[in-house]
Amino acid sequence: MADTAEDEAAYGAAYAEMASLKQAVSGVVGSVIAGVDGLLLLHDLTSGPEPHDIAALAAATFGLGRQTGLALRQGPFRESTVRSHRGYFSVYAVGDAALLAVLGGEGLNIARLHIEARQVTARLIRMLDVHVASQARL
Repeated sequence: MADTAEDEAAYGAAYAEMASLKQAVSGVVGSVIAGVDGLLLLHDLTSGPEPHDIAALAAATFGLGRQTGLALRQGPFRESTVRSHRGYFSVYAVGDAALLAVLGGEGLNIARLHIEARQVTARLIRMLDVHVASQARL
């Protein structure tokens, strides 16, 4: 929940990014923004899985991806996708502290999702940096 007008603006901008992703990529069911600890921050899911569960799954996916990157000496986690029989679950790093998790149906164009989600995460990182900097001044 937003505590200040700045918080409200930041949340609104993040929701707009999630909406733009859903509009740009056919087959996106919804998305969740979560902390790397699995804490749910925002979501635009209207039905289906529980958003808190998706946030926890995103954190688990991040943890496995982070450890894989370290073990293979390939650097920090960027993204991971799970393809199941009926759809996709993709998790993207939003800086060092947050994650964007996207649920997609079986008809999702995963290549298009990756292109669009990478752009969304770049914008979310800039928003998060600005928001954190403004909070630090308080």
